Amino acid sequence: MSQSLRNDMPWLSQASAEELRRTVEALYHVHSLIAAITDLDTLLLRIAEESRQVARAEASSVMLYNPATDELYFQVAIGTSGDQEKLKQTVRLKLGQGIAGATAATRQSIHVKDVRTDPRFYAGADAASDFRTRNLLAVPMVDRDNLVGVLEVVNKVGADEFTTLDRHALEMFSALAASSVTNARLIEEQIRTERLAAIGQAVTGLSHYTKNIVTGLNSSADLIDMGLQSNNLDVLQRTWPAFRRSTKRISNFVQDMLSFSKPRVPVRERFEVASLIEEAKDTFGELFARKNVHLDIDTTAVNAPIYVDGQAIYRCLLNLLTNAADAVPREGGRIRVQAATLPEGAVEIIVSDNGHGVLPEHRDRIFDPFFSTKGSQGTGLGLAVTAKVVREHGGEIHLVETSPSGATFRMMLPRHAPPRESMLAYEVVA
Repeated sequence: MSQSLRNDMPWLSQASAEELRRTVEALYHVHSLIAAITDLDTLLLRIAEESRQVARAEASSVMLYNPATDELYFQVAIGTSGDQEKLKQTVRLKLGQGIAGATAATRQSIHVKDVRTDPRFYAGADAASDFRTRNLLAVPMVDRDNLVGVLEVVNKVGADEFTTLDRHALEMFSALAASSVTNARLIEEQIRTERLAAIGQAVTGLSHYTKNIVTGLNSSADLIDMGLQSNNLDVLQRTWPAFRRSTKRISNFVQDMLSFSKPRVPVRERFEVASLIEEAKDTFGELFARKNVHLDIDTTAVNAPIYVDGQAIYRCLLNLLTNAADAVPREGGRIRVQAATLPEGAVEIIVSDNGHGVLPEHRDRIFDPFFSTKGSQGTGLGLAVTAKVVREHGGEIHLVETSPSGATFRMMLPRHAPPRESMLAYEVVA
């Protein structure tokens, strides 16, 4: 170490080579932790541990400042033998209260050789943690002139008081900790803002979708009332199909919400693939006839049943057919459903249409919850729920082809229940 450096920082001359080595290693370690650890609680815990080690202290703590209540509270406390959770939950210090509060108020480090002789000492922390404090060193955590908290070490091991080197090392640790807390809070706030914006967008879309359905139900109900009052059977016959369609839409919407809201273990039963596809086809019979959509089904290559949650897979087929029906042109719409048994016993179901396809910028988002290109006419849950159900079955779903003349989805379902470790995810295939 150069003589000029010792002259600029005379406290270095008082430190032994071992103390300097230990301090430098600890600082290097803390810098590495900041780069490697993203969880704030874990990072502060490790900084407190490093502080205790480098200062040779029995205990250490990190107290954070809450500007809303103008209080300090324990975020991390290590080395005490008592109930640390009680310490964290019950001890709150106002600025100026206790030695930690005085450190925060003055933003100056405070070293107390014997707490019994210092009237600022707050004994409530010892009582809460079943610990006896003899001496302590407290340093403020300040970042860009903003008070973040206080870093404290308690009871020097093998000596009566902490050294000047301990104070300088702890001040460097506190600066790193303060910066880490500030950055973590900024990131958390950004994530919270983005999450709230996403929730707001999702709620808006779902509300518009529900409002459209309810509007259709109310209009149909009014017409049905008129038909009943006038005993006009013709009005009832013309209105009832629209009413039924609206009730089916709201039912499907609720089912999708329930399916998306929580994980499920499929209740597997033996099913014929052809029967599931035919059931989905029958559900859309009226819609396909009304929109003049031609549906072609080919299940001749299926030679074995599958064991699936039939109702869940039926809903997947409904969602794929719904999207296809919405995408095809008003005239000449065509949807093709093909199913085949693969060599390993799995079954693939391919649904293709001659609609407008999926735009390149949407390909990576079509399975995202609440992502929809239909505006208020869609919830953005159909494909997300389908992917979730297929994944719960241990299968895969891909968008395998898209162009201005249509889109093709491939769903693969294992014939038997797969081992849990082989659960496969959904993806978009380039």
